[in-house]
Amino acid sequence: MAKPELVPIPPQPLDRFRALLGDAYEEIERVAVRAREAFAGRAIWHVNSTARGGGVAELLQSMLPYVRSAGVDTRWAVLRESAEFFRLTKRIHNRLHGNDGDGGPLGEEERALYESTLRRSGEELARLCQRGDVIYLHDPQTAGLVPIAKRAGLKVVWRCHVGVDRPEETARSAWDFLRPYVAQADALVFSRRQYLWEGLDESKLWLMPPVIDPFSPKNRELGPETVEAILKEVGLALPAETKVVIQVSRWDRLKDPLGALALLDGHLPDPAVHLVLAGPEASGVADDPEGQRVLAEASAAWQGMAPEHRGRAHLFALPMDDLEENAAMVNALQRRADVILQKSLAEGFGLTVAEAMWKRRPVVASGVGGIKDQVADGETGILVSDPRDLAGFGAAIEAILGDPAR
Repeated sequence: MAKPELVPIPPQPLDRFRALLGDAYEEIERVAVRAREAFAGRAIWHVNSTARGGGVAELLQSMLPYVRSAGVDTRWAVLRESAEFFRLTKRIHNRLHGNDGDGGPLGEEERALYESTLRRSGEELARLCQRGDVIYLHDPQTAGLVPIAKRAGLKVVWRCHVGVDRPEETARSAWDFLRPYVAQADALVFSRRQYLWEGLDESKLWLMPPVIDPFSPKNRELGPETVEAILKEVGLALPAETKVVIQVSRWDRLKDPLGALALLDGHLPDPAVHLVLAGPEASGVADDPEGQRVLAEASAAWQGMAPEHRGRAHLFALPMDDLEENAAMVNALQRRADVILQKSLAEGFGLTVAEAMWKRRPVVASGVGGIKDQVADGETGILVSDPRDLAGFGAAIEAILGDPAR
């Protein structure tokens, strides 16, 4: 265990939204004034488990610079814990999605590890904060910090980015593990009302879907020549007539990379259709110990494909040492796509879905979780109700590729 890492937050100008929003920008200015008044003399802290890789880190990288620009003292701390701790919290994360993950227990031994680890980090954070500060604790890795932050005189918000529409015993076991900590928070922020757990005080609930930043390196406009140059650097060189289906996700079994690869075997027979699976270099995501194993599984599945299918499948682990470079690579890949795929078995909210829509790319995605809030089925994308329905995904992709006007 090391001390929490403080992540620098360089301010980004709020007024860059003026041209995008027109008259609606005045509301942002009014909110900024109210925020400066409300938080004068106090800091807002955000605490999560990684500064790079995954949706939460990306949200904080994008949004906190605007809060800083609005004149609010905003700070970001990242937990630096043991591999053993992150194996446990990945298990909890999977269970919150209704998935058994590694199948391990959530018993008293696991609770002792969880609490002892966070007690040390909580004491370090308490020394950094002042009474009256506000602290946002993100996802299961930080939930155990709630009572420690309360004792330090902080106002505590617990922010949950994940959930499941129809909870069963697996998800409830994670709720039971975390509820003693979460219930003590002053406010609870969930992405969807459906994700609120039984036994939590609904009067504390705020609903806040995640968002993307249109001005970030991942989403800013790129011309065709720039896209081509970046893809050459990535190593993706395909003829212009090639039809490209791309999924960008962390290397996570819940993103079902093996199921995506299986689409090429009989469900996308056109030899001109290629599939690209791209994700972060697995060693660059500190809080996800399964990433390297999932990438290895995907690589082994690719090696085992028939040669005619393997030649149409491309796996990329994108470097994470330079986050702007990584974002530019993702941006170029998505802009090269004819269809963007999100074949998730579960999804709190699909940031890559929003990115695709911002870039005017058609989406074929699983009809699960927050994706159902993002995509109007048949209008702004196609949803496949069963995320394991390979034939359904294949038919949806072919329907779009076969109808360019659509």
